[in-house]
Amino acid sequence: MTRRAPMATRGPRGPVTTRRTVLRGLGGLAVVGASVGVLPLFGQEGAQQDPAECRATDRSEEDRLVVVSNWPGYIDPRRDAGNTRALLEERTGMTVRYTDDVNDNAEFYAKVKAQLGSCEPIERDLMMLTDWMAARMVSLGWVQPIDRASVPNLHANLIEPLRGVAWDPDLQFHAPWQTGLTGIAYNAAKTGEIGSFSELLDDPDLKGRVTLLSEMRDTMAFALKITGADPEDFTQDQWDDAVDRLRKAVGDGQVRAFTGNEYIQDLAAGNIVACEAWSGDVIQLQFENPDIKFVAPEEGLALWSDNMLVPNGAEHQANAEAWIDHYYDPAVAARLAAWVNYICPVEGAREEMEKIDASLVENTLIFPDAEMLAQTFAFMPLDDRQATAYERDWSDVTGG
Repeated sequence: MTRRAPMATRGPRGPVTTRRTVLRGLGGLAVVGASVGVLPLFGQEGAQQDPAECRATDRSEEDRLVVVSNWPGYIDPRRDAGNTRALLEERTGMTVRYTDDVNDNAEFYAKVKAQLGSCEPIERDLMMLTDWMAARMVSLGWVQPIDRASVPNLHANLIEPLRGVAWDPDLQFHAPWQTGLTGIAYNAAKTGEIGSFSELLDDPDLKGRVTLLSEMRDTMAFALKITGADPEDFTQDQWDDAVDRLRKAVGDGQVRAFTGNEYIQDLAAGNIVACEAWSGDVIQLQFENPDIKFVAPEEGLALWSDNMLVPNGAEHQANAEAWIDHYYDPAVAARLAAWVNYICPVEGAREEMEKIDASLVENTLIFPDAEMLAQTFAFMPLDDRQATAYERDWSDVTGG
C-alpha cells in the first residue's frame, strides 16, 4: 500500500505518527488528482538479478549491527520502557540502526532501483514493503533468501491466512511485519449501517458523501468483486467490466473523492458518511469517536501485509534474520501490536496481549477471528505489462 505524508493520530499511548499515513506521491488526492506519477515506475524495465550472485560477505558476527528501513510510526517508540528494539539489543548484543524512510512503495523503489538493478548494495539489511512491491522485487531477483533454520519463530508462528502467498509460498524471501484489512467505515451518527461495497456505489442516499481509496489494488479488488470476478484470478474482460462499473459511479457523482488516510477526518467531521477504509485507521479514530464503525462488507475484506525483506548486498543478513525471529516471538509481537494497532501476524500474540493491554484482546481488527479471516481475499500479482495498462485505466477512471 502507499499512503500520504505523516500526520498525527492517536495510538494507545498518545499522539503518534502512524505508518498508514502515507499516500502515493504528493499527499491526499481528490478525484482530479489521483495516480499522478505512477506510470513511470511500471514503464521502466527492472534489471533482473540472481540473488546468489549478488550476495555480500556476511559481517554479522564481527559487526553486531542491523540496518532497517521501515515506514513512519510503524514501531513502538524508543522512549517506552521495554520497547521491542531495546529488548532485541539486550537479547543479542546487536545495535539497531533504524530509519523510517519508506514513505511510499514507488518512491522507495525509485530510490534503490539503480543499485539493486546493478547488483550493488543499498546499505540496508531489512526493508519493509507492501505485498505488490515485495512481489515485484522478489521477481526481479533483488531479495536474498532467508535461512529457514535462523527464523524458527516465523515458520512456527505465522498465522495461517498469511501462508502460501502466490509470490513466495514457502516464506523463502519474506516475513510479514504487520497486516491489515480493507473494508468499509461509516459514521453511525450520520447514517445507518452500510453493509456492502455496492451500496457505496449505488445507494442514492450516499451520493456525493462517499470516498474510495486512491490505491488501485484496494479499490479495484472490490470493483471486481461486485461485477462477479475473483480479484485473485481475473481476465482482461473482467477487469474491463469492473473499470466500467467504477467509471459509472464516478460519472454519476456518487464518489466524492479518491483519498488516502484523510478520509478519517472527513468521516469524523461528517463531511462524508461512509467510505472504503483501512482497519488500523479506524481503530485509531475510534479512540476519539465511537460512532465510527468498521464493517466487513458483503463482498469480503481485502487482506494485505507489509513485509520484511533482506535486499541483495546486505552485510548483516544473520542479524536481519535475528530481527525477524525476534519479532515472531509472541510476547514481542504483542507489544508491537499494542502500539501500531494493525493485525498481528503472529500466532500466540493474542494471549500475550492479556499481560499488556487487555482492552485490545477482543479487538478483531488486531486479532481477527476465523469468521472474519474466512472472508478475506488478495489481489492478483501483476507483471509489468499488466501493471502499466491497469494503472493507465485507473488514472483514467479517477481523473489522474
